[in-house]
Amino acid sequence: MAYIRINQQFQQLSHDVLAAWREIPPAVASDCMNRTQSLGASLKPVSAGLSVCGQARTVEVMVGDCASICELIGSARPGEILVVDAGGFEDTAVWGGIMTVEASHRTLGGAVVHGAVRDVAEIRQLGFNMFCKAVVPKGPHHGFGGVIDGRIGINGATIRPGDVVIGNDDGVVVVPLERAGEILAAAQAHLKKEATYIDSIRNGQTITEMYKMTSSEVLLPYS
Repeated sequence: MAYIRINQQFQQLSHDVLAAWREIPPAVASDCMNRTQSLGASLKPVSAGLSVCGQARTVEVMVGDCASICELIGSARPGEILVVDAGGFEDTAVWGGIMTVEASHRTLGGAVVHGAVRDVAEIRQLGFNMFCKAVVPKGPHHGFGGVIDGRIGINGATIRPGDVVIGNDDGVVVVPLERAGEILAAAQAHLKKEATYIDSIRNGQTITEMYKMTSSEVLLPYS
């Protein structure tokens, strides 16, 4: 068989919960998971200011092949984020303009491609929330193989269908679905704490005082 689909069911989060997640920066979510679950420095939006927030649908593809991605575009629910493990390969795109048209028409929430895409002018024109590792004109083949809705790994982070995907100009972080409630509450508390830190700085406190950092040792000048 060319590619397979795993019948993976997961809890769908409410609109209110996802709206709350949209207020959480990826950096804060990662901080609340002990600085983990970042997809790395190379995955960035194709345009400054783009963001993603939604539940993941995953697909692992053969290098330079897009058939399984196309099937997932056609079956994913509105608002879901397609997370594509293309092996980080940069010299053949696995996503292009026609795919973006369908994904936008079906109101998917965006895509995160650990690999290359092309037709970025069309992606930008459509306002599609695309995060990727590279951009290249060479296009993909169709049907060599892939796995839809399986567990994938990108730069040390594990992603499964239903996990919460959030991304902005900093990059992308994935929150395991079973920890989503816990991490959301921790992130909201973290943002409130940061607001008090900012107030303290504006009132004259230094960062070293605020974090109770060890002071530097003062030495005599070199002769």
